[in-house]
Amino acid sequence: MYYSDEVIDEVISRNDIVNVISGYVSLRKKGRTFEACCPFHHEKTPSFKVDRDKQLYHCFGCGAGGNVFTFIMEYENMSFPEAVQYLADKAGMTLPESNQSGQDASREKYKILLRDMNKTAAAYFHYIMRHTEHGKKAYEYFKGRGLSDETINQFGLGYADIYRDDLYRYLKGKGYTDAELKDSGLVVIDEKNGGSDKFWNRAMIPILDINGKVIGFGGRVMGDGKPKYINTSDTVVFDKSRNLFAMNIARRSRRKGFICCEGYMDVISMHQAGFDNAVASLGTAFTFGHANILKRYTNEVYLAYDSDGAGVAATLKVISIMREVGISARVINMRPHKDPDEFIQTLGSEAFEERIKNAESAIMFEVRMLSEQYNLNDPEERTSFHNETAKRLAQIEEVLERNNYIEAVSNLYHIDKAGLTDLVHKYGIAGVPRSEIVEREERRAEHESRAADPAKNKPMKLLLTWMVNEPGLFQKLDGIIDETCFEDGVYRVVADKLYSQYRENGRVEPASIVTTFESLEEQRLVAEMLQTNIGIDMTQEEINNAVTDVVKKISLSSIEDKLAKTNDISEMQSLIRAKANLTKLHISL
Repeated sequence: MYYSDEVIDEVISRNDIVNVISGYVSLRKKGRTFEACCPFHHEKTPSFKVDRDKQLYHCFGCGAGGNVFTFIMEYENMSFPEAVQYLADKAGMTLPESNQSGQDASREKYKILLRDMNKTAAAYFHYIMRHTEHGKKAYEYFKGRGLSDETINQFGLGYADIYRDDLYRYLKGKGYTDAELKDSGLVVIDEKNGGSDKFWNRAMIPILDINGKVIGFGGRVMGDGKPKYINTSDTVVFDKSRNLFAMNIARRSRRKGFICCEGYMDVISMHQAGFDNAVASLGTAFTFGHANILKRYTNEVYLAYDSDGAGVAATLKVISIMREVGISARVINMRPHKDPDEFIQTLGSEAFEERIKNAESAIMFEVRMLSEQYNLNDPEERTSFHNETAKRLAQIEEVLERNNYIEAVSNLYHIDKAGLTDLVHKYGIAGVPRSEIVEREERRAEHESRAADPAKNKPMKLLLTWMVNEPGLFQKLDGIIDETCFEDGVYRVVADKLYSQYRENGRVEPASIVTTFESLEEQRLVAEMLQTNIGIDMTQEEINNAVTDVVKKISLSSIEDKLAKTNDISEMQSLIRAKANLTKLHISL
């Protein structure tokens, strides 16, 4: 569903952000803004700010931010159209028909149909388990795994009956066509034999997307059949490489970071024990897609994979992926137990909490796994262990961190520190394959390039922030800077919107700008930019000098870009004069 800017602005104007957020958290007025402990992460000192004038919120702790739509979407697990409808209803508004194109409307309508079908199937599976004789074995299975009725209901657990076409017949009775049933991934359609269920005689676990909508299922066979677990195949609403089990709950947890597990039952057991930040990949290996989902919300992850050989191999692979996307990983040691479910069932949640506190850094885990591959009492094998460990430590690029790990490894494994340091330095150049050095240098160059952008963009970000706080700047900067001076991307879009608003209305409305951006990361960046108050503790002269400096930097960058692109002598002369005039520029607010 797509609504015009006018409709979106009207919904915003009728839903004061302070009044809406006050219904969820206790806001306290402080100066011209309101503050509270953030509802999206655990904190003791309030860093969550709400600005009534700008109709924006921003948490300076976790980065959450946006307008009233963003808040409802994040807190209530709603999509944007659902948030628009919810807030319109709250304000007593009747929304007009969507102006979505026919093709887009049809595609969105079909996705809604498939999600509704999955929701209907989940309710049916749950009913079969709780109210039929056949379903008792699934209920007893879940109870035997230590799950309470509250947890069973919370996760919507159920049972797919023993008949191969039970769900097919039920959904056909609800009016769904064979084509729709096939596209849902719940049913297999065969021209000769008709429809048959993908899941039968299985304990059923609904899979929800990040907004809490049922998009698929995991099914655990009752008995000794193979495979033990099967999952919904990828559909237009379900992509197992881009969804994490229980992420809809975990992303709102007050606990630190996320705990990544291997299986559904691990996650469910951990949530029941109070660890509601646990998630799992959906019957597939952990991917960069999964890591990027986590990256939106945290820079720290705890790994709670099985302690057997396959679990260790999976842990090492996940560590590598986490490292690539910039997430710090720590490994929870569950030995002598195999997995989190078994650990918690045996030792309880307090013992698991202690294991979290003592979780091993990814590097120390990797070194420990290396140590278990060698007989450290044998001089030759011990030397091999030292060399392999040095190769691993040589990959740590930050000098202080590398030295700290050299010291920690030396102490733990009784290795001569000087000798290990020499080995690390050796492998930092000669011992690492050339391809790996090249790859590392490319990553470093990419990182430095990314790191350079914020420095270059900082003046633009500061000026846009000031223009929101001091709309009089638009007039002061007339003929000096306009929206074309801002680089393409987020800053240019924000500048376009702000200038357009000011020219049309003589004022700016930052809340409506947030909705322009689809991604959560961009909405947060924009909210931070438009919410920040700069210069609170600065004198008027300091503010004037700071604004002047920022304007000069942006103007100079814009002029130099234009000089580099033009071959017109007249234009070049004009740009050179403009560049010279910048030395005389001074802005007074």
